[in-house]
Amino acid sequence: MARQSPQRPDADEPELDDTTASTAADEVEVDRPAADRALWDELRIDPVEIALPAGTGFTLRAYRPARELTPTDVAERDEDDPFLARRQVVVSEDDEEVVILDEEFAALTAEEDEEADEEKRPGRRRRGKAEAAEDEADEAEDESDAAEAEADEDESDEDEDEDAAAGDEEVPVFLTHRGKLLLFKTPESLVSFIRSGAPNDLSQLDSWNELSERVEPADIAPLDEDTYELDLVVENLRGGHDAWDPTLLIEAGEVARDLAYALRLPAVLDMLSAGSSLDDLDEALRASVNGGIGGFLGRRRLKKIGAQTASLGWRTIVGKISAVVDWRD
Repeated sequence: MARQSPQRPDADEPELDDTTASTAADEVEVDRPAADRALWDELRIDPVEIALPAGTGFTLRAYRPARELTPTDVAERDEDDPFLARRQVVVSEDDEEVVILDEEFAALTAEEDEEADEEKRPGRRRRGKAEAAEDEADEAEDESDAAEAEADEDESDEDEDEDAAAGDEEVPVFLTHRGKLLLFKTPESLVSFIRSGAPNDLSQLDSWNELSERVEPADIAPLDEDTYELDLVVENLRGGHDAWDPTLLIEAGEVARDLAYALRLPAVLDMLSAGSSLDDLDEALRASVNGGIGGFLGRRRLKKIGAQTASLGWRTIVGKISAVVDWRD
């Protein structure tokens, strides 16, 4: 039996080698994000993907001047759990001591400590000369009241200027409602909600109505920089210093701060505030990814940060954020 020769492409059709095919595919990938981003860039809103221990969902985020936004209403959320945003657990790595911090409890404790210190001061019950000294101090106070009033006026003017500057600062706002973050498991369900006209905190934006008219499921394609894996943070920190992923942890800190501000979670903001242990971790991670002496010093600082303390702190943060998520199919 004669052996059939393999089929050859028609002479009129040019052959595509692997290089040409991959180049064509690359061109498609490069052109597509520009087309997908046109809507979001125009309306200044971004699709965001957040992974939490309970699952992964899509939502929206925008940045606007604070004076243009009405914060989300947390009254109903706080009625359900009045301690949700006011308690945090900190574990000391050295002695395994568990300390529960609460704003009211901390204030009460401070007052009790102050009273105890007053009682311990020598001569507290000896009034004679002390009363005379107090009278003289009262007279001095009266004389300085006028000067203080003038200073207060100057401070008031400064405060007004600071308030105006704070009002112009751009702050994050998410697709939230009554203190809950709305997360959608599919792009289709997110688009359906946007088109439904259901109440939410993003509807106060002047571009919201246009978004509801134009958005399609294919548009819900978050950029890599808008994709956050909060579900991996605690496990990564538990792996020890050598396993820490700077990009994962830095991006987690960025979205956690945004969510804490938008959702009005003061405890989370405090845990990530300047000077906190988790903020020190964030700064050391940022320094470590840089080259030169700065990167070297950053890596040295990371070695001094307790992995257990960091992982427990982040477990608290992820838990608090998860507690205020409203999952939508």
